[in-house]
Amino acid sequence: MMDILVVGSGGREHAICRRLRQSPSTGKLYCAPGNTGIAADAECVNIGVSELDKLADFAVSHKIGLTVVGPEVPLCEGITDVFMARGLNIFGPAKAAAALEGSKTFAKKFMQKYNIPTAAAEFFTDEKNALEYVDKLFADGAKGAVVKADGLAAGKGVIVALDKENAIRGVKECFGGNFGKAGTKILIEECLFGEEASILALTDGKTIIPLASSQDHKRLLDDDQGPNTGGMGAYSPAPVVTPELQKTVNEEVLNRFLKGIQAENLFFRGVIYAGVMVTERGPKVLEFNVRFGDPETQAILIRLESDLAEVMLKTATGRLNEVELNWYKDPAVCVVMASGGYPEDYKKGYEISGLKEAEETGAAVFHAGTSLKDGKVVNTGGRVLGVTARGSDISEAVKNAYKAVSKIHWQDCFYRKDIAAKAISRLK
Repeated sequence: MMDILVVGSGGREHAICRRLRQSPSTGKLYCAPGNTGIAADAECVNIGVSELDKLADFAVSHKIGLTVVGPEVPLCEGITDVFMARGLNIFGPAKAAAALEGSKTFAKKFMQKYNIPTAAAEFFTDEKNALEYVDKLFADGAKGAVVKADGLAAGKGVIVALDKENAIRGVKECFGGNFGKAGTKILIEECLFGEEASILALTDGKTIIPLASSQDHKRLLDDDQGPNTGGMGAYSPAPVVTPELQKTVNEEVLNRFLKGIQAENLFFRGVIYAGVMVTERGPKVLEFNVRFGDPETQAILIRLESDLAEVMLKTATGRLNEVELNWYKDPAVCVVMASGGYPEDYKKGYEISGLKEAEETGAAVFHAGTSLKDGKVVNTGGRVLGVTARGSDISEAVKNAYKAVSKIHWQDCFYRKDIAAKAISRLK
């Protein structure tokens, strides 16, 4: 058994902690900084995700056998480099490799160099040239464009524009400061049409193993309407990812990614996430993330039968070739419950009721934006809870998840009502 530190404070980290707690390989489990829900599964430590030296000091003083990094920010800031310099085992890529998420320009050029199928794109550092390109794009008959802030924008720096006016708005939002420093450099891509899937895979730089497929729901409202968010729900597996499609993704995305990081000498021991659009011309990569997705993790890990602590340790120590993943056949669905007003301004501090009743249905309630106030659980974030359930088929998993959701309430809370609808329609 080994003591483990998880870095992060969201629903993804709660799902990781819950699964690690169930592992026979896990000794003492810590989470920094954690949240109210995580506190039931791990000892929360008051150290921020960007306090890299303090986190390393804690890992040394508490003889941590493995550190697992949840969010992208500390990875892009170099937490893996700091920990490795101290001789500590850590699950996550080095800073140079984390640029695959930290810079969309870097990621796009990497994909182009290693022949990973992706959308055509142009790069811009000033608004005037970007707007001229938008004019040309739509004058040439484009059916849409995707405007992306280059840097980290908490999952919100992507504007999908199906007309020229919205593309112009997206460019102006980026250069106007809506996404901070992330928007000082942008990509404008061709708009791909099809159905999205989330492909996550473990890699230690020598071996790569795909996880169960999943599908996120990025848009705020039902029927994929409204602005992009950090994710309003997910399900696993995704029927759009057929065995044939998975084989193509393995060959054209994952294996080429592995060859690319080897050729570039990028240190990568953790999870690579490929957001894939399944088009008429085959799968094309929309983006790379260098960590577990949120809320995909909630739906994926609840289906994992293998010992997660052992799998992560072998990934972090370059022994992924020894791993064989086993999965429960039951599909899983995660419904995100959010604060009214999200992803814009929202009010905090409302008491959340029904948490115990929801878990009594058999669902797992993963906390993302909660805290304790006067002994009561209140909302403190935009995405607040990830209510996750399994079922004998996807329809039953949906039913079970929404049954649990119906037990929970706080003022102005909301959630999408159509999570996994695409999966159900595919299976009819």
